This record gives sequence, structure tokens and C-alpha cells, in this order.
Amino acid sequence: MTSEWTLEALGQIVTGKTPPKSIKNAYSDSGVPFVTPKDMDGRKWTVTTERSLSHEGVRSVQKSVVPAGSVAVSCIGSDMGKAVRIPVDSVTNQQINTLIPDTEKCDPDYLYYLLSTMQQDLKDIAGGSATPILNKGHFGKVRVRLPAIWYQKQAAKILSALDDKIQVNHQINQTLEQMAQAIFKSWFVDFEPVKAKIATLEAGGSEEDALLAAMQAISGKSEAELARLQAEQPEQYAELRATAGLFPAAMQDSELGEIPEGWECMALDQIAKYQNGLALQKFRPENEDDYLPVVKIAQLKKGYADHDEKASPDIKPDCIIDNGDVVFSWSGSLMVDTWCGGKAALNQHLFKVTSESYPKWLYFHFTRHHLEEFQRIAADKAVTMGHIKREHLKRALCAIPNKTAIENAGKILERVLSKQIELRLEKITLSELRDTLLPKLLSGELVLDAQLEEKGVVNV
Repeated sequence: MTSEWTLEALGQIVTGKTPPKSIKNAYSDSGVPFVTPKDMDGRKWTVTTERSLSHEGVRSVQKSVVPAGSVAVSCIGSDMGKAVRIPVDSVTNQQINTLIPDTEKCDPDYLYYLLSTMQQDLKDIAGGSATPILNKGHFGKVRVRLPAIWYQKQAAKILSALDDKIQVNHQINQTLEQMAQAIFKSWFVDFEPVKAKIATLEAGGSEEDALLAAMQAISGKSEAELARLQAEQPEQYAELRATAGLFPAAMQDSELGEIPEGWECMALDQIAKYQNGLALQKFRPENEDDYLPVVKIAQLKKGYADHDEKASPDIKPDCIIDNGDVVFSWSGSLMVDTWCGGKAALNQHLFKVTSESYPKWLYFHFTRHHLEEFQRIAADKAVTMGHIKREHLKRALCAIPNKTAIENAGKILERVLSKQIELRLEKITLSELRDTLLPKLLSGELVLDAQLEEKGVVNV
């Protein structure tokens, strides 16, 4: 079949351009998206851009406007060869060349996936200078072997279905993240259910009125909406009422300030163990086929272990992380995340956070709650890599509910965190499947039948 594939040019090429500095008000909060390599975040489509062009900005670079559906390719530095689809008419900067394919010969999605496999080839074409540049002339010389358009569409459809599911998972996780942060802050930092009860009682309301006020604070529903919930979804109403009942109707003084009555003021290092990683250059594997990938700050940021560095699997278990573990980088780029990149060895400057007494959601959210303050402390240090010390964990105070409230009020946060981890792991699986199918589909190793296009059947 591949003998029938034809050698073709990539398509019409448009080089991006930045508006001249002499143009005032070239940028605006909304308008035509202005795409730069920074906006290429690994997803198929540019979802958002840091900047947009005003009418004046677009007019100054009119010849560089590219139509929706085009494929943009980064052409300079370490990002060279990264590709992205353009969803709406846009302008790119001069570090990007955009391809407008002839859709009778080349499916745009197929071209995007094809380019995603050519990153090293494009770097080789650009040459080995200190700052290699892949200019329009280089692109004009590139030829690719293309199958029939029906094959391109089928192959792209299979790959796009996986990418679409990956993107859906990402969006669901963003929503879950926003929900979890809002709930945690409302209940365990601002104590809104408790304050709602207190305000109602101080205004002369009954205990039942106070409970109803807490239910409104927890759910964001009005009294009428709660009445409707009780009639239409009594089990959900009962769960909400039980949750509201877990919050007291009074406050008490503490080292942290006023906290709910019956709660404890505790430091982060009292509710969780912060195990520092190892200087893993001292623990290299004896067998290159039996090792753990090393996770440093860079890998934590990326969310996966790239296997560039390897460590012995015989290091102490406390310094080995696996899916779902909470990891906190306390030096350099301070961040907290749940690791979803598989079993790995934890390098120094990273804490593995665990607890024998408290659930994961609690120490994860409280660590992240204090992250902004930790980042400020690290930024104030006059050293190359700002960091925090263990003493800062002792000063980071938290209002810890009683055991019953933790077990019951925390159920929703526990479910959300578990779902986030599940979706991230599924995203990794889908990405691996896509990356496995990609070269097979683009090379013709997987045979697609034109008669089965609508059924989406792949013959291997």
C-alpha cells in the first residue's frame, strides 16, 4: 500500500510577524489570538494565548494572518518542531511558520500528527548552530510521503478521538480542582459553615435555623432550593444535612486565631511526615535493566519520569514514590502535586508527604494552602535556589477538625482527589496508546480499509 503514497510539499507557508513597536495599542484583552511558542503546551489545539492583537495590531501584520485550521510549527531553539492546530483566524510571531495545507491532498489533522513525529528531522534540517532557526526556505524544501486522503482522514480520526478524550479528562480535572479548592477554603480555612451558624444564632434564630444556614453555606443553595432538593433528592438532602451537623456553632481561641470549637491547631509536620529524597547520584543501579527512574523538580513539573537518570531499586522505601503519592518540592520551583508518573526514586529537594493519622486529602490541601507563603519565603532568600527549611513546616499552622468531621465532611474532598488521580492515570494510558498507534498509522503498518471508514475498524 505504501508504494502508492505520493511525495508532496507541506503546503502554503506563512511566516509569523510581531507588530512593530511603533504601533500603539497593538495588543488587547480580546481580539485576534497572537500565538507564540509559549502557547504550544503539548495539546493539539491552542486553547488560549497570552496575548491578543487589537484591530491596529492585526492591520500592521495583515499578511501574516493565518486561517482557522492551519498547522503552526515552532521554528527556533529548544521548542523547534513543536506543532499545534490553529482553531480560529490568528497571527503568530516570527518564531513560528504556519502551514496552510491543500485539503484536497492533505488532511490538516493528519499533517499535525505527521509533523509531531518529525521534530528531530526538522532540527537536523535547521543545522547545528547555537540558535538553530528553521526558516521558510527550509520548510519549502521539505517533502513528505502522503497516502490517499481517505486514509489520512481515518488515521487522523483514530488519533483525534484519543486526543479529544485526553482533553476532556484535562477539562474535568480543572473543574474538579476549582471545586476542591473552593470547598477546602470555605470549610477548613474560612470556616463559613461555622460562621453561618453563629450569625444565625446571634440574630435570634433557632438551632434548626442555624443548621439550615450552614447547609446553605455548604451547598450555595437558597432556602427554596434546599426545600426543592429535599422533595426531589431526599438522600442528597440528608447527606448535606448530616455534613452541616458536623460543624460546631462556636469558635475558640488558638495560636492560629479563632478556629471552630473542638478543633485543634496543629503544624504541618504534626499532621504529616515530610520525607526528603536522596542524593541519588550516590545510588546508581548495578544493572542497567533493573532500575528506578529519578524524579527531580523538572520531572515533577512535567508529571512524568523521563528515565534520563536512573537509580538503584534498592534504596529505602521511604524515598520511592508511586502513583497517588503526594510530592512537595521545597527548593527552587516550589510546588505540591499528586504524582501519577509511576514508580520512581525521589531525589533530594523533594519531600514525599505521608501520614499514618490523617487522610491524604487533608495533608495535601493544607500543604498547598501554605504553598504561597512558602514560595514567598523562598523568594526572599538571597541564594541561587530559594528554599524553605523544616522550621517553616513547624510554623505552618492548620485548624484540624475532630475525627468525625474529618471522616465525614472530608468524604467529598477524598472522592474528588481520587477522581483527579484516576483521570490523570487514564490520560497517561490514552497518551501511551496514541503514541504507540501514531507511527504505525503514519507508516502504513496498520492497514485501514476504505470500505470500513464509517465503522472505524482498524485491521492490524
